[in-house]
Amino acid sequence: MTDEELDRVFKALGDPTRRRIIDRLRERPEQSLFELCAGAAADGGVALSRQAVTQHLDLLERAGLVRVAWAGRTKLHSLDLGPLHAAVAQWLRPHL
Repeated sequence: MTDEELDRVFKALGDPTRRRIIDRLRERPEQSLFELCAGAAADGGVALSRQAVTQHLDLLERAGLVRVAWAGRTKLHSLDLGPLHAAVAQWLRPHL
């Protein structure tokens, strides 16, 4: 993992809205944009526009923390913890 990839992962985790999206995807993978928007409002959080959630998802995808699959015309989002594990391992590895 490069320093740039490491920075992307930690930047993605630096925003509370993105962390809530990660939490929702951890609880239930393969959610559509509609489900993520509705879930944010249902959880008592601030309702977010589709555009705002899309921007957060794009950043999470670029960091590798969210992967997508298509079911017909619906884009489904799931959490991928691989980049987070790699970032932690690299950051905390012993320096020789």
